[in-house]
Amino acid sequence: METIASPAPATRAGFFPLTRPWRIARNVVIGVVATLFIVWLVLYITKGRFLKHPFESIAGKMAGREVKVRGDFQLYFAPLQIEFYAEGLSVANPAWATRPNLFQAQKIDTRISPLSLIFGKKRFYWLDLTGGAVDLEWNAAHTTNTWTFAKTGGKPFELPRIDRATVAGTNLRYLDSRLQLLADLQIDTITAVDKRIGKAVGLHGTGQIRETPFRVTAQLLSPDATANNGENKLTLRAWAANNVIDVVGTLPSLADIENVPLRTRAQGRNLAELLGIIGVVLPNTRDYSLRAQLVKDGEEYRFTHMAGRFGNSDLAGRLTVTTGDRVRLDSVLATRSLDIVDAAPFIGYNPDIVASRGAIAAAAATGAAPQRILPDASLPVAAMQNFDAGLKWTIGDIKSRNVPISNVDLTLALDHGRLALSPLTFAMARGNVASDLIFDTRARPAVDSYDIRLSPTPMGRLLAGYGVDESGTTGTIRGRIQLKGRGDTIHDSLATSSGRIAFIMPSGSFWTRNVQLSELDIGTFVQKMFEHKLKEPVQINCGLIGFTVRDGIGAADPIIIDTKKNVILGRGGFSFKNEGLDMAFRADGKKFSFFSGQSPVGLKGYFAKPGIDVISPQLVERAGVGIGLAIVASPVAAVLAFVDVGDAKGAQCGPILAGAHAAAMRTKGGKPRDDVGNGTTAKSESGKEPPADKKKQKKKFLGVF
Repeated sequence: METIASPAPATRAGFFPLTRPWRIARNVVIGVVATLFIVWLVLYITKGRFLKHPFESIAGKMAGREVKVRGDFQLYFAPLQIEFYAEGLSVANPAWATRPNLFQAQKIDTRISPLSLIFGKKRFYWLDLTGGAVDLEWNAAHTTNTWTFAKTGGKPFELPRIDRATVAGTNLRYLDSRLQLLADLQIDTITAVDKRIGKAVGLHGTGQIRETPFRVTAQLLSPDATANNGENKLTLRAWAANNVIDVVGTLPSLADIENVPLRTRAQGRNLAELLGIIGVVLPNTRDYSLRAQLVKDGEEYRFTHMAGRFGNSDLAGRLTVTTGDRVRLDSVLATRSLDIVDAAPFIGYNPDIVASRGAIAAAAATGAAPQRILPDASLPVAAMQNFDAGLKWTIGDIKSRNVPISNVDLTLALDHGRLALSPLTFAMARGNVASDLIFDTRARPAVDSYDIRLSPTPMGRLLAGYGVDESGTTGTIRGRIQLKGRGDTIHDSLATSSGRIAFIMPSGSFWTRNVQLSELDIGTFVQKMFEHKLKEPVQINCGLIGFTVRDGIGAADPIIIDTKKNVILGRGGFSFKNEGLDMAFRADGKKFSFFSGQSPVGLKGYFAKPGIDVISPQLVERAGVGIGLAIVASPVAAVLAFVDVGDAKGAQCGPILAGAHAAAMRTKGGKPRDDVGNGTTAKSESGKEPPADKKKQKKKFLGVF
C-alpha cells in the first residue's frame, strides 16, 4: 500500500519561520516590557513608597553621607517622568562640621528627566521646594568643605537644570573658620516658569567676621541664567563697623568666585575700621571712599585699579590680602596730594581733633599730659604680631601751611611685630630728608630707633611759612637725629632715648621780619640777640646746634653760631620726659658796641608752647645798675650798662662743620673754647647729676656730609 506523505504546513506569503534565537529574543523583549510595565504599574499604584529605605541606602552610599527621609516618600514614573516627593529630606554633613546636615527641606516635589540621570546634565522639569536649609562650611585646615563629596572623586555638588520652580523659605549658612566668617542668609521666594524666573532674586541676612557683626543684602540680576547654570549677574551690599561695601560682578556659576573680576566699592568714616574687620591695624583716617577691582585667587584677594580718597587726600594703587595661617597685606600706593591733617594719624593723632582743635588737643586725647604735643597712644602690639605687611607708598605733595614737603617715598615692612619704615625719604624746602625708623615690639617694651638725616636745605625756603624773608636768607642747614629708646608710645620711646642731635649751618645769611613760630616770636628773638632793629641780614660764618641725649634729656653739646659781628653761644637743654625747654642764648660782639643785644635771652616753656625770657638774672643785674646810674648821673651812664666790650673770639669752623661735640670746639685761633657746654645739664628731672661721658667722642658725628 502506497504511503502518502503529509503536506508541508502552509506559510503565509511574506512571513518566514522564526529561528530559535529570534524566538528567544522576542520572548526576552516581551518579558522585559512586561516586567517594566508591572514595575511601573506597581510604582504608580503604590507611589513607590516602599523604596524609601533603599533610596536612603543607595543615595547615602553614592554621596558618602547619610541620607534620611523623615516623612512621606514617593518615587515613581508619571507616566514617563520620574516623580520624586519627600518630606523631611536631609543629607548629612561630614563628622567635623558644626551642623548635622548639609541640606534639609520640609518638602521637595519634583519631576525629573529619566535619561538625564544616565546621560548628560541632570534636568528637572519642575521643582517645588519648601523650607530648605543649606549649610556650607570649610574645615579648620581649609582643605575641604561640606559641599564636596569624597565618593564623587572630590567634585563639588552641581546644580541641575531646572525648567520650572518654586522655592520658598530657604536659608543658607556659610562658615569659614580661616576667615573667621559666619553668615546666615535668607533667600527670597523664587518662581520660575518656562526656564525663566523673570525678576531679580534677593537675599538678606546677618553674620559676623572675626568679632565684627555685619548685615548684607544681595540680588541675583540674571536668575534665568543662574537656574540653567549660566552667568550670574550679582550685586551685593554689606554694612559692617560703620562701613558700606558694594560688590558687583558676573559669576560663571552661583558659587564660583575664583578668578572672577568683581567691582567693589567701600566707604565709611574711618578706613582703619574697615581693615580692622580682618584684624589688620591701620592708623585712623577721616572719612574715605575707595573703589577697586577684586579678584580672588585661592588664598589671595587682589584689589587692583584702586582709586579714591581719605579725608582731603587722594589714594590710588593696588592691594593684595593673603589669608591662611597668617594674614599678610602687600600694597603699592600713590598719592598726588596729601593733606597734612590726614597724615596726623601716622604719629598717633586723631585727624578730626587735629583739624578742629589742634595738635595739643589731639595729644591730650591720646593720654598725654596738658600742654604736651608728643602723642601717648600705644602701639597695638598684639595686633601687629598677628599679621605681616609690605608697603611702597609715594606722595607727590603734602599740603602744609608752614613747611613745604613733597616727593615722599615710604617703604614699610611689618614682620611678626617688627615695624620698619626704612627708607622714608622726602624733599623739604629743596632739601632731602632720609630716615630709618624701627619699632620692634617683639621685645617688651618695644625697642625703637630713629635715624633722620637732613641734606643741605635752604633756610629761607624752609622757614618761609613762618615769615622768614626768603630773599634775604641764603644760608642752608643740614643735620642728623640719631636716637634709640624703649617704649610702646612715641613719648615713652623718646623719654628713654639716648643719642645725638646735630644741625649745621655753613656760611650764608639769615633775615627775619617779625615772624611767628607757634607762639614764639623768632623776629623778636633774633632782634634781642643782635640789636633793637634788624636792618640787614645776619651774615653767618658757620653754626652748630648740637645736643647729647641721655635717658630722654638733651643737653647743648654745643650750641655755637659764628656770625660776621657776633658769636652766639647756647647753654641748657630740653627734656623728652615732660617736653620742657630751659635754654639760654648769648650773643657776644666781636667789636665794641654800645647797643649790643640784651643777652642772654632765655628760651623757656614746652615744645607745644615755647616762649622768650628776656628778663634773665644777668639782665636783671645789669638793668638794676643802669637804673641806679640813671638816677644819679646823666642818661649816657644808663647806656653803659649795655656796653659790650667786643672781645668775642671767632669760632674755628672746621669742628663745627663736622658736627663735633663741645670738647672739640676751638676758637678761630685754634685754642679750646671754655665758653660752651660739656654735654651735661645741671640736673636731670630726678634732681641728680646725669652721668658724664668718661671719654669724649672725637670722631665726626656727621661724617656723612
